[in-house]
Amino acid sequence: MTAQSVARKLGHVFSDAALLKTALTHRSFGTPNNERLEFLGDGILDFVIAAALFHRFPNLPEGDLSRLRANLVRQESLHRLALELGIGEVLRLGEGELRSGGAQRPSILADALEALFGAIYLDAGFVAAQGVIEKLYAPLIDELKPGHFQKDAKTRLQEWLQGRKKPLPRYQLMETTGAAHEQRFEVACHIDSPALRTIGHGSSRRIAEQVAAEQALKELLA
Repeated sequence: MTAQSVARKLGHVFSDAALLKTALTHRSFGTPNNERLEFLGDGILDFVIAAALFHRFPNLPEGDLSRLRANLVRQESLHRLALELGIGEVLRLGEGELRSGGAQRPSILADALEALFGAIYLDAGFVAAQGVIEKLYAPLIDELKPGHFQKDAKTRLQEWLQGRKKPLPRYQLMETTGAAHEQRFEVACHIDSPALRTIGHGSSRRIAEQVAAEQALKELLA
């Protein structure tokens, strides 16, 4: 597997090979790295997916569209796509990051994929980046069925409790570990009635809260 083969899987041939190299360079390797490209790609991805959903589902209200977009652009979805592309095999990582399993870490792979979107935009323009993203995401968007949207775990937990006139859950940050750019968060979800406390872990506080909420739902519905 080479960087060029990953680009070919995406359906793009880089005119500027340096952009491809930078997109696949983690900050632990040195500079230039993919952080700025990831920032750019993140914004492009948000817009392209928003536009695709807007046109695919013309009758959906804003709230449903926002939830769908959040699910499609979240780290888990990007990680799944990055694995299919084999990005971890061609990432340039520092020795320490490589030894600690960085080539398989979801946050690193997700960021690298977004960096590739940014690199394609700089290499060939918005239409090229849009085409790559739409093709890559087509199977995920095709799986969506109007009227059967999966709300996120925190929303489903809140609605379950509200429907039974129970107090809303409280989320408490218990611990943050790791270096600033690779932090791990532990969050507790507290429910007063019925009395329940679950724990979630993730690469962001938001993800950890979702994991804790999902665990709470599993226990409440068991």
